[in-house]
Amino acid sequence: MPAGEVSADDVPLLDDLVPWSVPPLRLGREWVAAPDRSTLRARWDALMAAGGPEREALFWPSRARTPRSAVAALPGQRTGTVRFAREDGPCPEPVRIAYGPFDERWLLPDHRLIDVARPELWRVADDRQVFAVEQGYVPGAAGPALLVTAPLPDGRSPSGRPGRVRPLYRRPGGREPNIAPGLAELLRGHHGRAPSPEELLAWAVAVAAPSPAGCRVPLTADPGLWAAGVALGRRAVDVQLRGARGGERPRLPGGRRPYVRAALPPWPEALEYDAGDEVLRVGAGRVAPVPAEAWEYQVGGVRVLPLWFERRTAAAEPGTLEAVRPSAWPQEWTSELLELITVLALLAALDRERAALADRLGAAPLTRTALRAAGVLPHPRAARRPASVLDHHEEGPEGQFALL
Repeated sequence: MPAGEVSADDVPLLDDLVPWSVPPLRLGREWVAAPDRSTLRARWDALMAAGGPEREALFWPSRARTPRSAVAALPGQRTGTVRFAREDGPCPEPVRIAYGPFDERWLLPDHRLIDVARPELWRVADDRQVFAVEQGYVPGAAGPALLVTAPLPDGRSPSGRPGRVRPLYRRPGGREPNIAPGLAELLRGHHGRAPSPEELLAWAVAVAAPSPAGCRVPLTADPGLWAAGVALGRRAVDVQLRGARGGERPRLPGGRRPYVRAALPPWPEALEYDAGDEVLRVGAGRVAPVPAEAWEYQVGGVRVLPLWFERRTAAAEPGTLEAVRPSAWPQEWTSELLELITVLALLAALDRERAALADRLGAAPLTRTALRAAGVLPHPRAARRPASVLDHHEEGPEGQFALL
C-alpha cells in the first residue's frame, strides 16, 4: 500500500458513527400500503364486509400474523387491539411512509396487519426525526449508498438486499442524538467546533460509499474539506426531505421544470422515454422536459422512475385486496410524478459534485484506527440498543395497557 494511503477496511463505517440501527420493516401483506388513502379505506371496508373464511383469505395470513393474533397497538397509533377476526370498527387513519427509495405511500398503521413493524422506530418517529436508510450492497450497482427520509421508512431495497434504518435521534423531540459517544468532541479537536447531528448526517450523505462490509463514511481532519462536504450534503438532504423539517419543496430552474404537455389517459399502461426530446410518455400522456439523468437515476442498480410507475400499474390477482385500487389514474399521482422527476434531476446534479468531493477525501483522513485511539470505538453496549421511552402508555392486546 502506498505511503499515506488508507486501507479500505480502515475507512469508518456508518455503523461506527451512527450506532443504533434497526432492520427493515416486514409488512407481510402488500395490501396494507397504497399510493393513496382512499384505496386503503376501500380495502378496509372490503375486509370488514367479509366474514369467516373469506375474511381470513383476504387478510392473507402468515406465520407472524393471522386474524386471530393477539397484538399490541403501535406506539402513537390509535388502532384496535382486539383480535382482528372480531374487528368491526372504522378504518384507522393512514400514515405516510417511505416505501423504498423515493416512493412515499400511505400505510394502515395497525400492528395486527404488519408482520414485523419495528415498534422501536414508531416510538421515535415525530416531526423532529430524520431517518438515514442505508442501502444494501450490490456489487457494481449504480446509485447512492445512503438516503434520508422524514416519514418512517420501511427500509425496503429495490435490489432485494435491504440495509439498515438509522434514526438521527434516539428519543422523541429531537433528543439524544444517535451519534457515537465521543465522536463530536473528536471532530471539535480538528475542526474547531463540534458538529451538530444534522451536520454529521449531511456529511455522511455527501461522502457515503457502498462496500461489502456496509456503508463507508470517510472522515477528514481538514476543516475546509469538512465544511464543503457538509454544505453539499445539506443540499442533498434538503432535496430528499422534500420540504419537510423546515426546508423548501425541491424545484428545478425555470425552463427546466417538468410539466404535463399532454393529458395522461385514465389508466396509462406503459412508461417510455424519448431522450432526444426529453419527453416522458405516460401512456398517451406526455411530461417534459425530463432530463435523461432523472430517467436513468438508479438505486441498487434499479432505475427509480420505471419502478415507481410499475408499482402503481402492475396487475394484481383478481379477488385479492391488492386488486382494490383506483378506477382511474389520480391527479395526486401525477403531481407526485412531477416532484419525483424534480428530485431525481437535482440529485443527479449533486451526485456529480459528490464524485468531485470523493476525489479529495484522501486529505487528512480520520480512520477507524484513529477512532479507536480516541476511545470512540468500540461503542458502549447501550449505544447500540434503543433508548428507554417511559413517558407514555401503550395499549396491549385486547385493550390491556402496558407501561414501557
